Amino acid sequence: MSERDTICALASGQPPAAICILRLSGDKVWKVAGALLECGLPEPRHATLTKFRDEDSTLIDEGLALFMPGPHSYTGEDTLELYLHGGPAVIKHSLETLTAQPGVRLAEPGEFTRRAFEAGKLDLTEAEGVADIIEAETEAQKAQALRQLTGGLTETYDRWRAELTGVLALIEVMVDFPDEGDTPEDTVRPILDKLDLIITELEDALGDRGIGEKIRDGFRVAIVGPPNAGKSSLLNRIARREAAIVTDIAGTTRDVVEVRLVLGGQVVWLADTAGLRETADIVEAEGVRRAERAAREADLRIHVIDGANPEPPAGPVEQQDIVVFNKADQRSAALAPDSALPVSAATGEGVEKLESWIGSFISQRAASVEAPVITRARHREKLSAGLASLAQARQLLEDDMGAELAAEDVRMALRQLGAVIGTVGVEDILGAVFSQFCIGK
Repeated sequence: MSERDTICALASGQPPAAICILRLSGDKVWKVAGALLECGLPEPRHATLTKFRDEDSTLIDEGLALFMPGPHSYTGEDTLELYLHGGPAVIKHSLETLTAQPGVRLAEPGEFTRRAFEAGKLDLTEAEGVADIIEAETEAQKAQALRQLTGGLTETYDRWRAELTGVLALIEVMVDFPDEGDTPEDTVRPILDKLDLIITELEDALGDRGIGEKIRDGFRVAIVGPPNAGKSSLLNRIARREAAIVTDIAGTTRDVVEVRLVLGGQVVWLADTAGLRETADIVEAEGVRRAERAAREADLRIHVIDGANPEPPAGPVEQQDIVVFNKADQRSAALAPDSALPVSAATGEGVEKLESWIGSFISQRAASVEAPVITRARHREKLSAGLASLAQARQLLEDDMGAELAAEDVRMALRQLGAVIGTVGVEDILGAVFSQFCIGK
């Protein structure tokens, strides 16, 4: 991505639409406006009705032009937005005309937001919040993304960094100006107390059971049970489509089949798994292994009992798990074990109540952490590394093993926290972060 280029892209949804938005950013904006807009460069921050023509003076469309001079724009550069009719022909002609101008090219995914980050308009967590709010499907995802976008995470990380900077200053004073008259209790104990407070906060943040990531990426629910218990039929009934193959042949499901749903106001990945049983078939055995792994990694398991051949659940049932007695339309529900929910994947009996149970569990789990400060695996990795460095620094100070070494560990923790919000050491991850954005943002 070259700073010298002026970039352009469709910033609105895919055509056809009533209106489309074409966005340009860079130092060639004023030349583009002068060459292609009948009004020339519009008055800053005033929507101007104008004709938009190509290099041969052929009319492309008539619409609004909005100019936002840098540095007071989203990207920090001169920015121009064109509001035109959203037909495919208009968009195609417009983009071809814009990119035919010297120094103008199509933007890469996330390039507008990357330029905003590089201009100091927002930090890396806020930039990630931009991507998350665009992709948000639920109110919970939107609320979390808005908090991140408006600096909620930045405030927390900045506070930790400020407190650690103070700790580092105390350690440096201890290194540079040792006072032989002071006891270790006088000099080290205040530092240890401050470190303990920060370490506790970091541990609490990391002990959130991944709620922030799950709100963003989705909770995992696995349907488990013996072959032919009706797991695939139950998945199809909840998904309201034929997502999994259903036959009377035991072992039909050989791999994990997932569907994406919204239950309890949260995104849920519901997984159908292979029937749990001993088998000599190599392929089916691999399916059983994957089923067991999906069950272990799930936030919630639905244990399906075959109502036509009732047996205890095939796997361990944890306290929060749900046990269902399937094929209740064929056998008396009185045969169902205590606390098992009678359902019929064939008729839909009890399925609405099952969905309610799943939604209630997921919504309660999501609400168990009020405001997660970790929303991505990247954040967790850096925070874990920072915590390890602080624990090492604390141990060195307590054992009187060298304040200089402890200071270096605190610096390392500061670098890890800084990497989360993008102040240090993030060049290697910027491409990965912004490549996930849509083009035009």
